[in-house]
Amino acid sequence: MTEISKTLSRMVFLCVLLVGAASSAVAQAGKVEYKLLATNKTSTMQKEMNESAAVGFRFGGVMGGETSFGGSEVVVIMTKDPQQKTASRFKYKLLATSKTSTMQKELQEAGDEGFEYKGQTVFSSTFGGKEVIVILERDMEAKVDTWEYKLLATKKTGTMQKELGEAGAQGFEFVGVTVSDTAFGGKEVVSILRRPMRR
Repeated sequence: MTEISKTLSRMVFLCVLLVGAASSAVAQAGKVEYKLLATNKTSTMQKEMNESAAVGFRFGGVMGGETSFGGSEVVVIMTKDPQQKTASRFKYKLLATSKTSTMQKELQEAGDEGFEYKGQTVFSSTFGGKEVIVILERDMEAKVDTWEYKLLATKKTGTMQKELGEAGAQGFEFVGVTVSDTAFGGKEVVSILRRPMRR
């Protein structure tokens, strides 16, 4: 084999290796892992979410309702991208209450600690009856941004429109809403808004 043939052979071999490596990287990039958490105890859900976060999973979505086997449950989907090193980076806080005043207070305490709103749902818990559940997330590696939260709850959509307008004029950004029969006050619209904490 001539020197030119050897060089060409090496180049072809190298190209095959590079194409193989690139294909593997593309395949890996498209791979996402999921974990479904379901429980009828909100305290258990917060624990399981943080355990999942410790091994690289991140909150994806939440829904409360009736499942075939578990009855009334909160269902949370966690996702994990193997290409992103997120182990122990995120911390979660789950708030659950049937009183608007309690939820407002707990939301603000979480906001003071830098927790950001991620989702909400309504859930018939084993002990608390109908509750609004809010999930918040904190990036432990990022600069802490504190938030001021505002919870609006009313039975009348016209009243909610007015209160949303007033909150918007104060710089509050809408982040989530639920409409359900809650212990807050019967069938209600519950909206959550936030704005960066003023220093």
